[in-house]
Order: sequence, then structure tokens, then C-alpha cells
Amino acid sequence: MENSAVYLDNQWAWWHKLLFRFACIYIVLYTTIWTWIGDLPLFSLIGEYYGKTENWLVTAANDYIFHVKDELVPLNGSGDTSYGYAQLCFFLLVAVVGTVIWTIFDKRKEYNTGYYWLIVLVRYYVAMMALGYGIIKLFGLQMIFPSLSALATPLGDLLPMRFSWYFIGYSTPYQFFSGAVEVVAGLLLLFRRTSTLGAFVAASVFLNVMMLNLCYDIPVKLFSIHLFLFSSFLLIADARRLLNFFVFNKSTQPLPQIVLPKQWMRRSKVVLKIAFFILFLVFPLIRSYQGWSSSQQASTTPKLTTGFFSVDQSQGTAVDSLRWKDIVFEPTNTGSIHTADTLFRQRYHRAYFSYSFDTLKHTIDFKRSSMDTTALFTMQYVMPDTNHIELRGKIRNDSVAMTLRRENRRFQLAEKQFHWLSEANR
Repeated sequence: MENSAVYLDNQWAWWHKLLFRFACIYIVLYTTIWTWIGDLPLFSLIGEYYGKTENWLVTAANDYIFHVKDELVPLNGSGDTSYGYAQLCFFLLVAVVGTVIWTIFDKRKEYNTGYYWLIVLVRYYVAMMALGYGIIKLFGLQMIFPSLSALATPLGDLLPMRFSWYFIGYSTPYQFFSGAVEVVAGLLLLFRRTSTLGAFVAASVFLNVMMLNLCYDIPVKLFSIHLFLFSSFLLIADARRLLNFFVFNKSTQPLPQIVLPKQWMRRSKVVLKIAFFILFLVFPLIRSYQGWSSSQQASTTPKLTTGFFSVDQSQGTAVDSLRWKDIVFEPTNTGSIHTADTLFRQRYHRAYFSYSFDTLKHTIDFKRSSMDTTALFTMQYVMPDTNHIELRGKIRNDSVAMTLRRENRRFQLAEKQFHWLSEANR
């Protein structure tokens, strides 16, 4: 039978061994398999101390070697922070040094078994990520439909990332489709017989994700590049067979598999696969469904104050100098104001806030975010009718009064138009 992968050979070329050693060290560092089940008590403790140790090492390496930035910004909503790049440099350095040391002390001729298990590790890592991101897309929870505040923001004020987010969030069917493809890729990767097809699907999906991140300046570039490279890495094991079939028009044979020698190993493998299904397929499906159900309930709950309001009249120095032109109350107890007032969170030339009503006292608490426990200010409200709100209170110790008038703003984008027949370019 023709050897179809590196790990089937009895003696590897020297450069094959070097690449394997480097890839093994780097992939193990990057995937951090011991943190996959960090929600469990013991593993959460291991993950906590590992994270602290890695943070110290990355920071020290940056201070003395890399100098990415004097003060590293930790990973947050962005995966491309200065810490992310310092971490990348640290992983590469450790992989290079580790490869040199490994090469000096290890003289074996092949790493067939090690390469097999490295492929398994990468398969399950890519599957875990594909399932995680795919499932939340199935329920439309990753990219949401543009809110009233977003619809009221001029297109030219949006940054490329937000523009791309709304582009996907606008179409629920498209987001469902993209999520379904990711879920299919994840499921295919979990079985050896379908792993090659799964790697093909995953590489295609994550190539598209990588290009979106690169072309729309979405700050998950490093992560998406890794997912694409890992998916491509899985195809390397079948490279010769795939080339024979697709390019050289030659026959090819099934890829032989390593069979675990002991029964307890085979049983453990089945148990671990079942646990993987529960942790990374069943639980995410349940959590995503609960999140979707809560969002549906919140969006369908009628609120008299929800909507787009223009500011008809206003009194007070604080409002006159930083005039509120319009205000949006979202169903999710958040909103935005067309104002330059930096008392609020400024984003895309609108001021964002969180709010809560006290229907007994007829007051509205305005907060910077839903996480804040202290209000920026509180205003009394009166609703003469369903289309008007009168607000009175103090902002920066300045007495303020204003009248809000509900507007039935028509945003064509919110109408989700679709036409089979289009007589003109719209």
C-alpha cells in the first residue's frame, strides 16, 4: 500500500522531524487543552494558575526581548491587543527553543504515533471552535439585527467592523446558514471517517472568516488565521492522497489508522468523545436556546417608552451646550442620544446609556452601562399621552427640562425587503 501521510513512514526526513517538533510545541501551547473544561472546579484552578504563569512569562519576555509595547493591553473583546502579539511572539520563541533542545536529545527516526495524536488534538480543537461559533449563529446571537440606535447612525460614522457585523446580523437566514456550515464542519471533524471532509469544510469556512476579519479590520485576525491554518494542517495528513485524486488522476487508498492496543483505552476514548459532545454540543445548544428565548421575550414585550423620540423643547445649560437632538429607548433597557456629551459612552457620534424605570416614583435612572450600580443622573418623567414624554431633573447639578416627541421613523433597512423580480438596481 502506498504511504499517504508523513506519519505512515518508518523513517522521517530530518526536516519533517523539525517541523513536527516545532508544530507540536506551538500547537500544544496555543490550544492549551488543559483549559478546555475550565468550568470544572479542579480544572478551573489549574487554568487560573496557568493563566497567571503565562501572563507573567509573556510580560517578562516582552519587557526584555520583544518590546511590542511598553504597557501591554490584555486580551479583551479584541484578540489583537498588544498582549496578543506578545503572546504570539512568546509561543514562537518557546517553540523554536524547544525544537532545538528536542532535536539535540531525541534521536528517534519517526513520530508516527505522536503525529497521529497531534492530528486528533487539532481536530477536536477546530471542532470545538466551529461548534461554539456555529451554534450561537444558529440562534442569531453573535451578530444581532441593527438596533434603532444603529439605524439612526449615519453609515459614514460606522467603523468597518461594526459595518460588517450589521451586514451579517441584518439577515437572520444568512447568519443561520453560516452557522450551520460551521456546525457541520465541527460534527464531521469528530469522526475519523469524515474528518477529511470536515477539514475541507472547516478550511473553507475559516478562510472566509479570516478574510472578513482582515478586510473589515475585525480584531480577531490572529485567532481566525490560526483556525484557518489548523484546518489546513489537518489536510496535510491526506496531502498525497488528495493530490493523487484531485490533481494527478491516480488511484488512492484509505488512510490506515492507529488502533488503541488496550480495551480500557478504547473505552476511555468513547467516554471522552461522549463528554466532548455533552460539553461542546449539547450544553452550548441549551445555553443558546435559552439566550434566544430570553431575547425573543424581551423584544416582544411592549413598552410605552420604547422607540425613537425627537427633543422638541429643552431648558438648561447642560442641554443647551450639549444639545440632545434625539433619543432612542431600546426594548433591551439600553439607548442612545444624538449628542456630543461625554458624560455618556460615546460611540459612532452617539452617546450610549442604560436605563431603568421606577413606575411608582415616575423616575428614569440613566447609567453608562447595565453593569453600573450607580446612576449618572435621575429624571422625573410624565407621559401626557403615548407620543410624548416630559423629563425633569438635574444633569451635572444643572436643572434640565425637556419634551420628547415620538417619531415613527421609517428605516428601509429594518423592513427586510426581498424581491425575486427587480425591475431596476435598487
